[in-house]
Amino acid sequence: MWDRTALPIVPGEQEPGRAIDIRDQDPPFEYQPSVGAPEGAPNVLIILLDDMGFAASSAFGGPCEMPNADRLAAGGLRYNRFHTTAVCSATRASLLTGRNHHAVNVGTIVDHKTPVPGYLGRIPRSAATVARVLKENGYATGYFGKAHETPKEDITPVGPFDLWPTGMGFEKFYGFLEGEINQFRPTLWDGTTAIDPPATPEEGYHVSEDLVDQAISWIRDTRSVGRGKPFLTYLSFGATHSPLQVPPGWADRYRGRFEEGWDKFREQILERQKALGVVPSDASLAPWPHTVPHWDELDDDERKAACMLMELYAGFAEHTDAQVGRLLDALDEMGALEDTLVFYILGDNGASAEGGTLGTPSEFLHRSGLPVSAQDTLAQADKLGGPDTWPHYPAGWAQALNTPYPWMKQISSHFGGTRNGMIVHWPRGIAEGNGVRNQFHHVNDIMPTILEAAGVPAPRVVDGVPQQRIDGVSMTYSFDDAAAADRHTTQYFEMFASQGIYHEGWLAGTHHGNTTPWDSQKRESAEFNQDEWELYDLRSDWSQAVNIASEHPERLRKLRELFLMEAARNNVLPLDARPRSEKIMTARRAFPATTFHAKSRRIGQNAMPNLIGGSHTIDVRLSVPDGGGEGVLCSQGGKFSGWSLYLKDGRLTYCYNLAGVDVHHIRADDALSAGDHKVQLNFDYDGGGFGKGAKVTLTVDGATVAKDRLERTVKYMWTTGEYFNVGLDPLTQVSPEYKDDNPFNGSIDSVRVERLD
Repeated sequence: MWDRTALPIVPGEQEPGRAIDIRDQDPPFEYQPSVGAPEGAPNVLIILLDDMGFAASSAFGGPCEMPNADRLAAGGLRYNRFHTTAVCSATRASLLTGRNHHAVNVGTIVDHKTPVPGYLGRIPRSAATVARVLKENGYATGYFGKAHETPKEDITPVGPFDLWPTGMGFEKFYGFLEGEINQFRPTLWDGTTAIDPPATPEEGYHVSEDLVDQAISWIRDTRSVGRGKPFLTYLSFGATHSPLQVPPGWADRYRGRFEEGWDKFREQILERQKALGVVPSDASLAPWPHTVPHWDELDDDERKAACMLMELYAGFAEHTDAQVGRLLDALDEMGALEDTLVFYILGDNGASAEGGTLGTPSEFLHRSGLPVSAQDTLAQADKLGGPDTWPHYPAGWAQALNTPYPWMKQISSHFGGTRNGMIVHWPRGIAEGNGVRNQFHHVNDIMPTILEAAGVPAPRVVDGVPQQRIDGVSMTYSFDDAAAADRHTTQYFEMFASQGIYHEGWLAGTHHGNTTPWDSQKRESAEFNQDEWELYDLRSDWSQAVNIASEHPERLRKLRELFLMEAARNNVLPLDARPRSEKIMTARRAFPATTFHAKSRRIGQNAMPNLIGGSHTIDVRLSVPDGGGEGVLCSQGGKFSGWSLYLKDGRLTYCYNLAGVDVHHIRADDALSAGDHKVQLNFDYDGGGFGKGAKVTLTVDGATVAKDRLERTVKYMWTTGEYFNVGLDPLTQVSPEYKDDNPFNGSIDSVRVERLD
């Protein structure tokens, strides 16, 4: 009836009316049917967890008890050769579009965009998402949670919104736009409208629970008033990414379980994986990275802190899975689960080692280059995992949670960074339960699988824009045939210049510069032609345990050539091994000066002048009320890193908060009088790199009222998910001197922010 290859679908035209009286119209007019989904099209539920390694969940032999993953696996299929990219944004862009991540301009994290094709950080209109395609084909579409494919420069009250979820085909969005978020005090949007969390941590709020509440409510609405539409629900948790923030009691379930340490746990996990059949019986452990300490190399305090942090992670994982269970139960109660195609993707990349070799009570310590010790973690034992900490476990646990593969998140050359467990459950469409599928697949296969299951073709044109090729292949051929031959036979991998190429059972790759994922400030300056490429025969070496490059130089040469061909075809080149901090800073320099008004709220770091690593001024024109001024004039970030310019007892004050541990206040001696004033902050940066010192001067009406020096500053980011605001400091507060939003009690005419270099 309809041409589904050109979207939006245009109904056929009717002949115009000829009769004067409607009763005389022949033939009579009839209502034209609205575009509906193909008959038998299933509901679709995509559940994506964050930063979970292949071996973390109980469904894949791991220590984190996830009974709802086990439940779906028991009634469906475990895919044990499913792959992602090595970081979050790229995986999510590939999942939504069915294309390789560089081919849709998200070669890395969207925060790291560059002017290079493949790294622009903006999904093109030639790559319509699965949501857009299904919406135009009669589906209701909803997105709940983390949307880290939205460009950072678009996070403003006026967008643009074309690359927010609601601009990419989702009719409903409830979630956040950052790579990580405070789980207790998140910055939330409903559609494109900024909203506050519906409750406080003290009232028991946690964002994972909120997301599932919203998803359940929306699905119920689609069932009751959606006129029979099937639904696409994308539930994209911020869990289990750092911060490892979990409601009270969940971590207690794991108290004392990890004292044997990561080396021993790795061995135990492998045995459980073999028993489950998710790795072959002859699989061996890949070599341990030389940069990660073994358990017996830690002292008593380091082991104790490491155990506490892993208990947090395991509790966090189980708590998240419990929310998935609530959604599954709701679907079951609605009678929808039987005909819902569920993808439970256990990680958007490998387990994260970004907590460093010892772990941390606050990841912002690492990000600002500050030292961290086990004693720092132990000193916060009573509040670890709560809203006052931003913890992350040590790299040793990341390696264990990627068992049996080498390396971890950020590393594309090895499966520890790119192989994730994935479960498919669809009672009406998959006959087998508790099955294991060994076919090689990639996250770009999700969209074509959904389209084939729904009976919807990939469009050739959307909004008049010809669509680029879809790189993924449908997985439906494997649903009822465990022995089916692989159809996804070639796949390149690249992230932060680590490179890999899979082809017909072989894998070649190089970990450029052998840099570590927890050192985001530094990248080795090694020349690419000096990279040492490795070669693995995955047909006999499941775990990338034995490098046979020296034995097969000709095969390695051909695979390297194939990588270059795929790289050229997908806009991977030129490779970029610059430090993460340098790329982030480069992406933020497009706004030298901006004037804000009194109600400016939630301005993203990339949507305004960059105030990190450079000199700048902030000019505020304000009016102080009779009785004295009090409150925040403007602020950026929060309690884990940020700055605030405010009046305290009428006195102009600047607070600079470095990672929550070095909080510096600079204050005028006298209070501002009632009436109009111009106040200015002058930040004179030392230069010579990131994290250096600065001279700070405060003036009122042109006269200097305070000056001081900061010996060190933030290296490249404020508290994640807390933006620039005029007139208040919401969510978590930069300065411990005030509580809550601390709104200014006078009036603000304008705030001008200017970067000077």
